[in-house]
Amino acid sequence: MKPIKVGLLGLGTVGTGVVRLVEGHQSDLESQVGSPIVIEKVLVQNKSKARSINIDSSKLTEDVWEIIHNPEIDVIVEVMGGIDLTRSYILEAISRGKHIVTANKDLMALHGPEILSKAQEHGCDIMYEASVAGGIPIIRTLVEGFSSDRITKIMGIVNGTTNYILTKMSQEGADYSEVLKEAQELGYAESDPTSDVEGLDAARKMTILATLGFRANIALEDVDVKGISSISREDILYAKRLGYEVKLLGIAERQDDYISVSVQPTMVKRSHPIASVNGVFNAVYVYGEAVGETMFYGAGAGELPTATSVVADLVAVVKNLKLGVNGKQEKLAYKEKKLKTDEQIASKYFLLLHVADRAGVLARITQAFAEFEVSLESVLQQPNASNPEAEIIIITHDANKAAMKKVLGVLESMDVVKVIKSVYRVEG
Repeated sequence: MKPIKVGLLGLGTVGTGVVRLVEGHQSDLESQVGSPIVIEKVLVQNKSKARSINIDSSKLTEDVWEIIHNPEIDVIVEVMGGIDLTRSYILEAISRGKHIVTANKDLMALHGPEILSKAQEHGCDIMYEASVAGGIPIIRTLVEGFSSDRITKIMGIVNGTTNYILTKMSQEGADYSEVLKEAQELGYAESDPTSDVEGLDAARKMTILATLGFRANIALEDVDVKGISSISREDILYAKRLGYEVKLLGIAERQDDYISVSVQPTMVKRSHPIASVNGVFNAVYVYGEAVGETMFYGAGAGELPTATSVVADLVAVVKNLKLGVNGKQEKLAYKEKKLKTDEQIASKYFLLLHVADRAGVLARITQAFAEFEVSLESVLQQPNASNPEAEIIIITHDANKAAMKKVLGVLESMDVVKVIKSVYRVEG
């Protein structure tokens, strides 16, 4: 049985996990694919660096072309990260007939259509299960498990860092800045946390999920993005009082073939299953016309959870190799992209207003909503000893985004509205 030889680009956290699984589960893998799987070469930045695993130094290289130009290597596993340089390596490898497994969400969100097209042209597989939600097999589920259904909505917690921060704020009443610092000390957040806390990481993942779920090429710029850095302890407290949890949700919806994709802090009814997803865990909720509602939950990052998805993709590539069907996967994005307008995007909204505490103010505020046909589900005035102004909480019925923008514009112009403290989408 001829061994399948693999080139590994990167030996960081995930790369180390890949080596552990391939070497530690060799007999299981061989029984599944009918051949040994051998990691032939590993690209590293520094061959002499101390590592947490024992690996033959002859397998290490600092020259990527030793892997890409090696005719004996069948599959390249990319876990090094990066975008532009990595893209050039992947495209060159594909042009040489090598199959690709990647965990690179940034690469696939920005250049996925180009890479997939190139792979199909050269009869190569490109697998990227680990690019979204770590150990949760959500990509394979969307492509294969829902192949007979029409997905209408994908809603997910797809960033563990922000979910950890919001969980701590909810459970301990802590401030955002305090929890962010703790997350950085624990290694859950980077020293520069912008990509996570401003929703950019989640937006890239939702770009991938929406493209797969709706079979249309969704671009990163199609995603409406808002992060969590402005969420206050007060927002969390009011949400809890009303029976909600605040989560950073990626939401992709399709109605009559028109699509919207967003990433935003959202108040989720505590009875909804996704509201109970805490800490660094991820969850993806999928709505299908036939199957109804399904939820996928698990570790969204980490050495072995992510490596599990990478090695599962590697097994799929080798099985295709044995069957001679590499590069024969169906065209994933074959539908025209039609994006919803603001008039077509509807949801409930939560608003927290600080207003002048005098007669007639509430009537003026509710009139602003009525003017643009936004109906109200509830209006609540909460006493706050630390705030001399009145605090008004409003939850709307479903309202379109265009109408809400107009309402907010009117509220901002009112002299009796001191500040629009918070505006959140409401789910569940």
